Amino acid sequence: MIDLHLIGIGTGNPDHLTRQAEAAMNAADLILLPRKGQAKSDLIDLRRTLCATVLTKPVRVVEFDLPVRADSSDYLAAVGDWHDAIAATWAAQIARHLPHGGRLALLVWGDPSLYDSTLRIAERLQTGGMAMRVHVVPGITSLQALTAAHAIPLNTLGAPIVVTTGRRLRDDGWPEAADTIAVMLDGACAFTTLDPEAVLIWWGAYLGMAHQALIAGPLAEAGPQIVTRRAALRAEHGWIMDTYLLRRERSAA
Repeated sequence: MIDLHLIGIGTGNPDHLTRQAEAAMNAADLILLPRKGQAKSDLIDLRRTLCATVLTKPVRVVEFDLPVRADSSDYLAAVGDWHDAIAATWAAQIARHLPHGGRLALLVWGDPSLYDSTLRIAERLQTGGMAMRVHVVPGITSLQALTAAHAIPLNTLGAPIVVTTGRRLRDDGWPEAADTIAVMLDGACAFTTLDPEAVLIWWGAYLGMAHQALIAGPLAEAGPQIVTRRAALRAEHGWIMDTYLLRRERSAA
């Protein structure tokens, strides 16, 4: 039996870890750390630092290469194939390093429940016949890190919010009946497709990290600044993780 612990680690800042996360890491028989290519070496370095900072027991830590998602016009099919490949990679690592079962930990950016697929990948292994119990340790999400960095509330009084992706914002426009939109997984600055009139934006990249970058203001003014800054940061670091909040100005007070 594999006891899989999916541990939310926030944005990689050791101060974001909960005591529950620290306890789960130290109780593991094995921690698997995914490598995502040289361009994203900062991500594996942050996970290594977390292990070096938190582990007080001789827990085995093994690194593995994460499969790369294929470029395809059929986004959902490509993601499905990618998740299948990741599940197969997990299974191979488990067979090699925990052949008789045990406690396995994976360190998940943010929280495993919000725009992350580790739970879906674990379900693939269970459906495929692997004896596995799944446990989740919640973590600080990028949205929490964003609103904290800007010192703003996520919602306005009595008003709903919509959490969506850059792809959906670009394809569908501003969601109906929403005054506030939290946007995840936007690799193409979808806010540039909106009418910026009376819209405010709060943007953050590398949230909680040493090179955190923040921009906020009216979309008409801040939007072009974000596009320029984002491109420069991506060129400098080879990768970028960012998110942002949009709010109609009439409800910003």
